[in-house]
Amino acid sequence: MNDRDDLVWRTSSKSGGGACVEVALDGNHVHVRDSKDPGGPVLTFDRPVWRAFIEVETS
Repeated sequence: MNDRDDLVWRTSSKSGGGACVEVALDGNHVHVRDSKDPGGPVLTFDRPVWRAFIEVETS
């Protein structure tokens, strides 16, 4: 997806002071950006790759 304006970004409810990452879902992709720099770079992952990352980080 090239148009980030169409994405709905969200931050974790556990985020304290806003210094977190934001994620947006788009079909089979998860987009990640720095909440302090919403116009900056966006990393894009396939959902299975993102799911594997989350499982490793929370186990």
